[in-house]
Amino acid sequence: MNEKVRVLGEEVLSNNWGVVKKTTLELLRRNGEWQRQVRETYDRGDGAGVLLYNREKRSVILTRQFRFPVFAHGEAGWLVEVVAGKLDGDHPVTTAKKEAEEESGYRVHDVELVMSAYMSPGSVTEKLSLFLAEYDADSRVSSGGGLEDEGEDIEVLELGIDQALQMIASGEIADAKTIMLLQHVRLQGIL
Repeated sequence: MNEKVRVLGEEVLSNNWGVVKKTTLELLRRNGEWQRQVRETYDRGDGAGVLLYNREKRSVILTRQFRFPVFAHGEAGWLVEVVAGKLDGDHPVTTAKKEAEEESGYRVHDVELVMSAYMSPGSVTEKLSLFLAEYDADSRVSSGGGLEDEGEDIEVLELGIDQALQMIASGEIADAKTIMLLQHVRLQGIL
């Protein structure tokens, strides 16, 4: 247990798609005083995301799907993203490969871990493992689109890396994990 944090109590506020908890805690401040705080956390489990890329074509595979929280924020709701999904008890590598095939229709074999990161640590417990995987024409095994029983209706996009980076600048790509992976392949000279 952390000697600078005392959890005084937890209350489950919601247990639907994820678990929302209200936690009362005391935090030892740098000046030596204990401060009582109340925080809410949303736990939907950890996830994995993967950017599929093709060096020869200088292209990437992204997806476009409806995201209700984006819509509720006042935008159209259709987000361009890398393939991603919840771990659901699987290893991040297993999830990255499974989601690549389900969502994009591409079967990838070798995935490379780039980073693991919290996307919204102020309230969401999810930690994402982010990967890269190469694809080619032979990798395509289906049309993708996701799983209907999970509410997925995913459009698969193959874009040149320059176009994808321009979409960040124009605001067409506003998903953090996608921006991080696209910037990574550019900064590392992969594409």
